Amino acid sequence: MAVITISRGSYSRGKEVAEQVAVRLGYACISREVLLDASKRFNIPEVKLIRAIHDAPGVLDRFGHDRRVYIACIRSALIQRIRRDNVVYHGLAGHFLLEGVSHVLKVRIISDMDSRIRAEAAREHINLEKARALLLKDDQERRKWAQALYGKDPWDSSLYDLVIKIQKLGVEDAVDFICQAAAKRQFCATGASQQRLDDLHLACRVKTAIVEIDANAGVTSEYGNVLVYTQAGERTVRRLRKRIQSLSTEYSDINNLEIRTGPVPSGAV
Repeated sequence: MAVITISRGSYSRGKEVAEQVAVRLGYACISREVLLDASKRFNIPEVKLIRAIHDAPGVLDRFGHDRRVYIACIRSALIQRIRRDNVVYHGLAGHFLLEGVSHVLKVRIISDMDSRIRAEAAREHINLEKARALLLKDDQERRKWAQALYGKDPWDSSLYDLVIKIQKLGVEDAVDFICQAAAKRQFCATGASQQRLDDLHLACRVKTAIVEIDANAGVTSEYGNVLVYTQAGERTVRRLRKRIQSLSTEYSDINNLEIRTGPVPSGAV
């Protein structure tokens, strides 16, 4: 079966779509649960995790140490959840955090701006002009976040397998399309795609174990063979070497764990 990520803007009705898809397919539906898992596992206040994946970096904060730590923890918690398969995730950044896993169906739900503005105004009891300003700011924050961390625009349709606009098509129509797509062979887990997910899970666990030492380090895993890439100085490298020696015994699924100095390759977590 599939893992489905649903990317959405505020008041696009993406949450409704996600919940109905999960009910129809008998999948688990998760969003905030991932943040709660990460908060509990890594003892980080939930509000800090929310800011890490929502607020755009400021001029003096181009994804500094704390933010990278928080994102690594969120990604690890998400991977842990979706390893069980049959999951709909409609939290922030799922399509980025699960990049490279072939049986993930990536969906973007959009809605016309006027409908979103009216929904925002009604919920917040504000006028339409203020509602528009708030929505534009929120969209821009999410856009800046994605571009700063991944160099990609979340509004780019090429990032998704399916983009659905809620206007002429309603929520039920969107649910129909997503369920039909999820049943396609391309989104069924295979031995290779499950191995990729297991590798990503291991890489994330290693990343969260070393991120306090070197937040900019990258980690890859292939069949339990883990490489840690760093461009840090010798003092930090010595601390990393000491840490990974303990990880090799702590994690039974690690076959080999090495440090390599140099640029972090694409695809590393």
